[in-house]
Amino acid sequence: MQEIGSGAAVATGQSRRRGRPLARVRLRPKQSAELQRRVRAATSTQREALRARIILACAEGLKTLESARICGVHARTVERWRSRFLRLGLKGLEDRPRPGHKPKFESVARLQLIALACEPMESENGVSRRTIELLRQAAISQSIVEDISWSSVQRILAQAEIRPHLVRSWMHSPDPEFREKVTEITELYLNPPAGEVVLCVDEKTGMQALERRFADKPPAPRRARRREFEYKRHGTQSLFCAFDVHAGRVVESCGDRRTSQDLVRFMEKVATHYPQGKVHIIWDNLNIHYDGPEARWSDFNRRHGERFIFHYTPKHASWVNQVELFFSILQRQCLRDASFCSVGELRAAVLEFIAFWNREKAHPFRWTFAGYPLQSGIEFEKAS
Repeated sequence: MQEIGSGAAVATGQSRRRGRPLARVRLRPKQSAELQRRVRAATSTQREALRARIILACAEGLKTLESARICGVHARTVERWRSRFLRLGLKGLEDRPRPGHKPKFESVARLQLIALACEPMESENGVSRRTIELLRQAAISQSIVEDISWSSVQRILAQAEIRPHLVRSWMHSPDPEFREKVTEITELYLNPPAGEVVLCVDEKTGMQALERRFADKPPAPRRARRREFEYKRHGTQSLFCAFDVHAGRVVESCGDRRTSQDLVRFMEKVATHYPQGKVHIIWDNLNIHYDGPEARWSDFNRRHGERFIFHYTPKHASWVNQVELFFSILQRQCLRDASFCSVGELRAAVLEFIAFWNREKAHPFRWTFAGYPLQSGIEFEKAS
């Protein structure tokens, strides 16, 4: 009996030695952290969490059957995901792409449909924009497809991330000297001449004194601030501003109109504020910014010893003028949420905000655009 028993023990030991060795799973810290996150995360699918638990169990040194029992799966499931993890890492725990059923619409038809959605529509019966239904009808009438449902058209566009109904505005500058003008102005921003002042000048017109009929309702969790659409107009104001690029201070004038005479009076105020040294004025191409028949700026410069140098931004390129950044701050922090019962209240609020800015908030803006590398003809010939 003892011999039989010992023989059985020997046979069992030999069979264990002949079996396939256990594949050890060793996790790097990042892999372990990611698997634990998948187990805990409420956004993980059941498949992701189960596969993560299988690999974590194997990494603890548990055998296949023990890992399967703990995770509640078959032993072959443990072997499959362990093997794929050992070969591919975390990517091995993802589902492999499946062929699925044959698409109802061939790729050529889908691309033609997308191209049709992106094409501008010629006005027909006063309609100048296609809805999904009109796009569906156009696809059928142009023999792109024999028939297609509204939902299929919507799904094809969504998969291609095409939203023909959305429009984002942009402004193109047709100025032939765009690069030269932008580089000249940017050089004044980044490397100003020593002892000289750089001012960005512009007008903010049509500031409306709007009196809200009802007060806003404050925001709440998952609800934005609510504003009643009714209001009463009490008139408008026009604001002249000169923004000191390197000091961040603002010279202002607020009144009822924006005429050339108003602008000249404002520039006289600027000249009084900067009584000495060269002053560079950066502004846009508005007609009152040029001499005109009155030679207003030639006479102005003559009165002030030719100290003022005027630089004009490219056409349709207001973003080059830094005072537009200050106007944006003024609009958001002073005007947008206020209610004014008169133009006097509006003017007082604007002047009070600018005084507060100059007293406590004034700072130069961090200008990052460095312009364009310009080359003269001689330099270009040498480089070539």
